[in-house]
Amino acid sequence: MTDIGGGLHIVEFASGTLRFLDALPERTPAEGFIWIHVERESLDDSLPQLQRAAQLLGGSPLLDLHVKDLGDRAHPSHYDYTSIYDMVVFRRLATAREVELELGGADSATSGAGIVLPAFQRIRTRAVAFAVFDRLLISVHPRGCYAARSFLDRFLADAVQTDGLGGAGRSRLPASPSDLMLRMINLMVDSYLALRKQLGAEMDEWQHELLRPGSRAANWNALLLARSELHKLEDLCEEQNDAMQEWLDTAHEQPAPGQSQAERDGLLARARDIIEHVQRVIQHVRRMEHGAETVVQIHFSAQSHRTNEIMRVLTALAAVFLPLNFITGFFGMNFEFLPLIHSASAMWSILLGMALLALVVLLVFWRKRYLDRTGR
Repeated sequence: MTDIGGGLHIVEFASGTLRFLDALPERTPAEGFIWIHVERESLDDSLPQLQRAAQLLGGSPLLDLHVKDLGDRAHPSHYDYTSIYDMVVFRRLATAREVELELGGADSATSGAGIVLPAFQRIRTRAVAFAVFDRLLISVHPRGCYAARSFLDRFLADAVQTDGLGGAGRSRLPASPSDLMLRMINLMVDSYLALRKQLGAEMDEWQHELLRPGSRAANWNALLLARSELHKLEDLCEEQNDAMQEWLDTAHEQPAPGQSQAERDGLLARARDIIEHVQRVIQHVRRMEHGAETVVQIHFSAQSHRTNEIMRVLTALAAVFLPLNFITGFFGMNFEFLPLIHSASAMWSILLGMALLALVVLLVFWRKRYLDRTGR
């Protein structure tokens, strides 16, 4: 595959085959479409060629507002349209390498004091933008984006180089620009489904640590970070769901011209599948948020129960020694005449009485179950 300048690549899909082109074609194939892939970092340099391709192959140049959206790396997931093309922005999950570079080479696998949360640290995203014409797809990706690279590598795997053009026969090539866009978005959503399992496993491990008897290692800073990241992920997925739902509604109401019913049904089914996957991620995130709130409540309930147990034991001990303190205080008063004060056996009688009184109080508390471990 040849880079024709500015990080821009052109792939032609026609009649069940594909070719990697060295230059912008003058027209779209009779039965197929053109895919132009450009890296966002090179968008400014490639913009004249993109606008020429949009005008020549798509029938209309890109609006200035949409050009800004294509270059905005912080743009949320979004759907917009014109009478000529659709504009879709979808935020994919950043790779581990991208997260490491974003963190400046810091150890992204450790958060807080001893609690490892690599999956939560990985909830960082990158915007991928698509301009979808009837016979032209323009996609803008971050440099080295796996969503585009995976398809390019897959197409290149069996490509045959002839006369400076890469050609390959395919049995399951995308049939339209919308089909290719949905395939790439589906690949992005799969990464969220994979992350969901990591988040669940790490949250379960963390919950077990919080609820472990005698545990004093609760890292509340990490908990607040995890809750914040879960909220961000939920908002992100809701934006993705809204964007794809709007695209699906538009596809229902305004089918592409020249599109067969089978192709249209396939696109709608793929879009519904993507929406269902996004909704599964949303539901899982909400369950995790609820689980995090629940485990915090259980943790504090356990701490409160432990405190109540300690106070119950201390109260019982105080109740046992209260009458003994009264007796010792009574006979310790500085009076000349007190009962039994001059008796030789008085001390032993008082001690025996105090012991019996303490046993009686303990027996009463035991009968009322004030001293057992259940506290009932």
